Amino acid sequence: MEVVEVVGFEKDAEILMKKLTRGTKERDVISIFGMAGLGKTTLARKVYNNPSIINYFDVRAWCGVPQAYNRRTLLVEIFKQLGTNDKIKIKEDDDVADMLRKSLIGRRYLIVLDDIWGVEAWEDLGICFPQGADGSRVMVTTRIEQVAKHLQHHSEPYSLSFLTSEESWELLEKKVFRGESCPLDLLEAGLQVALHCKGLPLVVVLIAGIIAKMEREVSLWLKVANDLSSHALGEQCMKVIQLSYDHLEDHLKPCLLYMGLFPEDHKIPVYDLLKLWMAEEFVLNVETENMEEASRVCLNELLSRSVVMVSHRNSSGDITYCILHDVVREFCLRKLKEEKFMQLTMPYSPHQHLCSKNSRLCVYIHDDLVKKLDHREYQLDKIPILKSKESKECFGECCRSLKYFIAHPKFNTWNLSNPLPILVKLRLVRVLHFPYGELPSSWHIAVQSLTHLRYLEISVEEFDFKWISHMLDLQTLVIHSSNFLRTSPTTIWKMKKLRHVNVNKLDCFSLLWYDNDEAIFEESSTTMLENLKTFRSHRIYVDDRDPRFWWRFPNLEELSLCIEYVPSCPLFPLPEIHTRLQSLHLVISYKGFWDRVGWENYFVFPSNLRRLFIGGYFLTEEMMVRIAKLRKLESLTLTGGFPWWEFNNCCWDVTNVEFPALKYLSLESVKMNEWKSSEESFPVLEELSIRSGYFYKEIPPSFADISTLRVIKLYDYTNSLGVSAMNIKKEIEENTGCDSLQVLLLS
Repeated sequence: MEVVEVVGFEKDAEILMKKLTRGTKERDVISIFGMAGLGKTTLARKVYNNPSIINYFDVRAWCGVPQAYNRRTLLVEIFKQLGTNDKIKIKEDDDVADMLRKSLIGRRYLIVLDDIWGVEAWEDLGICFPQGADGSRVMVTTRIEQVAKHLQHHSEPYSLSFLTSEESWELLEKKVFRGESCPLDLLEAGLQVALHCKGLPLVVVLIAGIIAKMEREVSLWLKVANDLSSHALGEQCMKVIQLSYDHLEDHLKPCLLYMGLFPEDHKIPVYDLLKLWMAEEFVLNVETENMEEASRVCLNELLSRSVVMVSHRNSSGDITYCILHDVVREFCLRKLKEEKFMQLTMPYSPHQHLCSKNSRLCVYIHDDLVKKLDHREYQLDKIPILKSKESKECFGECCRSLKYFIAHPKFNTWNLSNPLPILVKLRLVRVLHFPYGELPSSWHIAVQSLTHLRYLEISVEEFDFKWISHMLDLQTLVIHSSNFLRTSPTTIWKMKKLRHVNVNKLDCFSLLWYDNDEAIFEESSTTMLENLKTFRSHRIYVDDRDPRFWWRFPNLEELSLCIEYVPSCPLFPLPEIHTRLQSLHLVISYKGFWDRVGWENYFVFPSNLRRLFIGGYFLTEEMMVRIAKLRKLESLTLTGGFPWWEFNNCCWDVTNVEFPALKYLSLESVKMNEWKSSEESFPVLEELSIRSGYFYKEIPPSFADISTLRVIKLYDYTNSLGVSAMNIKKEIEENTGCDSLQVLLLS
């Protein structure tokens, strides 16, 4: 997890790293304890991600332990991080504890259990971590000293101290001025603010997020310092978060509170979060094509205020997951409870000021509410909390336009065999999200009344577009299905507001136009879905009429396809149509491709691509030339390579090919026995990542001449490949005198 920068941890990190790599050879537990907001998780992550720690341990795993946890779920999470055979699928009746124990035997492991609340959690999990004499370690963070002492084996629990006033000021200055020095006229006021943060890093960071947005005036800063000094330390975090919350623009407040409804320690996918905000109309924009950008601006604002933290970035540096600090989440839940699940609807528009007085009923569907719904026969108006005097006073005449805002990210905790009776009572629901548990076969009948849906993600056995064609306001559609009905999706043309479609894990999604659909297709030949930005499909068949299908989506930005058979015409016959396409994820089946002459001619890519993933058997010279023509391509991921029957004589030679803008190159299980390259091939490359590099012996030595190269990551590699990476690092140091290349050797 990527977290805020915290100063004052260098000494702490050094001490903990010695505890992890020195001392007893027996398994030991290293505990870090201290109050919320001190930076326990930040410190643990700093150590966990240190290259020397990564290289010292054979395997590592990180696991957040919420107060209410499921033992099996946590064990599965740990097991999946250990680099075990990815082909192993965990079944419901598998003994995961035994599988985990066996996978750790004989390996030097590091397991982090973050934010343990009681000894029971250790007793549940610790038994699965085998004893041994190989120097394995378990690192634990906890707020409770007694828990840390109970877990003590050989090493004393480590008490994390408050920041000194100097460290508090150093952190505050760094966050507010972004590396620049504080102006002299603000120095005294800044020192006062830092002093009143009482040495708590979380408070320092949150206050920095506030004053960074203020006018740089001494009086304003001193007012913040005085406000801080008036609160007791016990409630310091809550008061500071309240202060941060009060300083948020109105449209950001519901965005933050919404995130509080996700489970504790939940890594929130940014891709989904932004679409949920849009569906709930937290983020509106007069120029609707920019709704995604407006949502991302909102997220960046919350990140800049440090009320939300980055959890993970992809290789291109884009934020893929974010997370709330436990204390911030607790504040959000308190706030929702105080407001009795009600809040003003405050849509965001940068072009006009919208002062809507209408209220929205925020129904947080937790387990207690489900029981009440069940007891009251799903009659919302009979639930006490929803018909209170306060509710009537708050809504008044606005009740006629009441809209339900449904949120429950722990979607499968309802323990209902059939949730449909609840859904049919919520005719104004905007978000329906059941991605895991398969809905009953009658689901499409039950949702006929849900005409206001904007976000639909469900797992069903069968799906047909015609079942949802009445949802004319739908923006996001995500379908998980095991048996897709192979009918023409011509009804999709009615859904003009669709922005994101993901047809996932299907047996097949066919774009073939059957004879009885031809008339419908021709009749709607001028219809376009101009709002559609994302289209993803697990598998797809194409034929010579399909190019007309792609013309219907002129503003696509992201496309993901698995091509089953060689098409009879180019996939993008007029590449200039899709000038907005930024990301293409393409898997090419082996069926008929490799043995067919000139199949590469069907893959002329839109010129503005920045991210490209290609899987399958495709490493022909002609294909590489076509990819190199993408002058704006920044990220390239290749998987597959050459077919197994050609493998022994396969050399991937890009010596005379240049990828002018490529910064990130990732090779995943690429099958080749030799790789040739020149310094000119990757002139601005910054990161090389190789996973399952068992098929070739070395990275081309010319990589030592790439001045921009900063990181080489190797996962599951041969010794010779690891040696070649270290040789490149050594050569760069000798030539430049700088240790500018980081080599991470990962299991």
